[in-house]
Amino acid sequence: MFSLSSSVFEWISRFINFERIRADKGFCLDRMWELAENAGHPERTAPVIHVAGSKGKGSVSTMIASILSSAGFKTALYTSPHVLDFRERITWNGDFFAESVYVDAGNELFSITEKTFEQSADAPTFFELFTLFFFLCARQADCTAMVVETGMGGRLDATNIVFPCVSIITLIEKEHTEYLGDTITLIAKEKSGIIKPGIPLVLAEQAPEARAVFYDAVEKARCQACSPLKKKEYSSTTVRYFPDEAEIKDIIVSQNGTDFILVSELFPDPLALSLPIPGTVQAKNAGLAVLAVKTVFPAISAECISTGLRKCRPRARFERILDTPPVIVDGAHTCASIDYCADTFTSIYGDGVLLFGCAASKDVLSMAKILTSCFSIIIVTAPGTFKESYPEKVFEVFKSINPEKVLLIKNTAVAIDKTLAIAYEKSLPVLATGSFYLAGEVIRRLSS
Repeated sequence: MFSLSSSVFEWISRFINFERIRADKGFCLDRMWELAENAGHPERTAPVIHVAGSKGKGSVSTMIASILSSAGFKTALYTSPHVLDFRERITWNGDFFAESVYVDAGNELFSITEKTFEQSADAPTFFELFTLFFFLCARQADCTAMVVETGMGGRLDATNIVFPCVSIITLIEKEHTEYLGDTITLIAKEKSGIIKPGIPLVLAEQAPEARAVFYDAVEKARCQACSPLKKKEYSSTTVRYFPDEAEIKDIIVSQNGTDFILVSELFPDPLALSLPIPGTVQAKNAGLAVLAVKTVFPAISAECISTGLRKCRPRARFERILDTPPVIVDGAHTCASIDYCADTFTSIYGDGVLLFGCAASKDVLSMAKILTSCFSIIIVTAPGTFKESYPEKVFEVFKSINPEKVLLIKNTAVAIDKTLAIAYEKSLPVLATGSFYLAGEVIRRLSS
């Protein structure tokens, strides 16, 4: 059927419309369980680390995978969205799988899908198929560890058929409120669905209402503490709350990355670590990743951790793609991530030109209030065409705060060119943010 990995992606992409229809009807795991059963449960190929949350889950997942690879594991990483190449979602030891792995797994996926849904009108979604595709790739390559980032939620997320060795939940914010709920408590309840009986939970610092939800979920899991796969009894589901377990100190952020000290009883001495990603928040993400790794693989050395973090470079996380003028792309699209991103940018570069575009349903007003005070020139555009967006409405929100510094250029390519022209003329750095899809458009435009 398939001879190229790109053909696999084109076929899976045909199911995006079914995903949009499913979003209106509600999600469930029935189809995912049926697909996994017909595939021989590839999600059980290797130990799984499962990561959910609102902010930082992609970075944390990538850091964990990099540490495990440095420790000798054949590590498969599943994360989303991709920035330039769909294969970014499904990687192996920090790189793409061999082309033959994607092709063979794609052909296997096609056969399983045909078998599962040949007499059913209930078609699978894009994310369900892509998730199974990841597990099939991991099995094809005989991976010895899998790091799996959830998509939008947790409880009904397609990845939630795994029985992991540890679950991780990063900071919870208001996001995807039309699907997850419009309060921190409701969103936390959806994310808490990845907590499993007998499986340790590593938890980032949370708002009190989110923390209460997670601890309640842990207590409920303790009442059911047994593994359905290994039939092994567990005494409890433990929780490791990062502020109680470790401390990040002496953070130094520069254009080239972040240096910091991790203090924890996990190590006999404070651990000096470095990341090639600028940002205080990335030091916190790294601390959470280290805590998760040491929870399930306590023998992994400080040297492997240090090496893994130094090699970790996820796309569109404060990524500098041009030096003169400096052009930074960042996929931040929630209030907290925008705040961290803007703070990092201004602390390193000072004033600059902002190119902003976000998908529909984002909290534009809150983000605009943060950003208008940080940049002297702001250009609002569409974040490409993949996601629905309303740049005119976004522009009006920014304009209502400060009409003197905001321009609207709906065509993304034209907006990128205009941003760069202004940056050259005024010798100012550039930040492009608001969406991973916008980051991808900027990288492609500047590369060409």
